[in-house]
Amino acid sequence: MDARILRITAAGAGLLNRVEADVFDHEIDPRHLAAYLADPGHLLVCAVADGVVIGQARGVITRQPDAPPALYIDNLGVAEAWRREGIASRLLEDLTDWGRANGCAVAWVATELDNDPARALYAGRGAEMQAVAYCEYALDEA
Repeated sequence: MDARILRITAAGAGLLNRVEADVFDHEIDPRHLAAYLADPGHLLVCAVADGVVIGQARGVITRQPDAPPALYIDNLGVAEAWRREGIASRLLEDLTDWGRANGCAVAWVATELDNDPARALYAGRGAEMQAVAYCEYALDEA
């Protein structure tokens, strides 16, 4: 069975009612999904087989005052049974097409140092690996 690559819109969000395990990191919140899809600087691309989402990738166009727009590949997940079938590559291709159409000069992504499949995927697209520190902190009210 072949998978179709679809750009998810508010009208097509119902597709996300049937999602394989390991595709998203967390359960989809309808409020967050609606806000995400309403933002023209965000794109959710899904791979769908037999009406079930078996892969997804998310992109965000980042804009800076001192650089051209860049495509941030925010997340990518493929159901385990569909890995090594080219799904991730097809999802990335659609995201990068969208990024180019929106004036992005580069794409960037972060992944864990021990995520060898992801590192191989991005290296295969010409990515140069760079060491960085990832920092996350809560935005609680002080």
